[in-house]
Amino acid sequence: MTRPHDSLGRATVPGPRSASPRPPEPEYPVGKPVRVTAYVLLLVLGAVVGLAGTFVLSLWFPAGLVLSLAAIAALCCGGRLLTGSRTGSAMAALGWFAMLMVAQAPRPEGDFLLAANAGTYAFLLGGMLIGVICTTLRTLPRVFTDSSSR
Repeated sequence: MTRPHDSLGRATVPGPRSASPRPPEPEYPVGKPVRVTAYVLLLVLGAVVGLAGTFVLSLWFPAGLVLSLAAIAALCCGGRLLTGSRTGSAMAALGWFAMLMVAQAPRPEGDFLLAANAGTYAFLLGGMLIGVICTTLRTLPRVFTDSSSR
């Protein structure tokens, strides 16, 4: 097997193929203006879910924790399905997290919304974990994306 040589007799390495396939452009289910509006709404809905989760957690402790975490998981997965991108899930998680940071701050009256106990820490860490998982998954599980299998 011989190698190609240049005019000076040195061996050359062939360049990359020009016919190599390009990665496909992402296909979004909605247009850009609708997607941007959806991102803003998901940010607001994330804040609403975070505030509601704070109150539900305090009212019905064991079941409220599960319900609050299920709500943020549904919102993150739904945001990703609605927008067709990871940003939808990230915006919902960002709104949720921002609201909880506001809820953790002590008020001038001395009251606070999130007490320092195991349930609150489970809510904070579990919600952050759910948000990160929904955002960083390469693709959502088939259960969420394929309705023709039933």
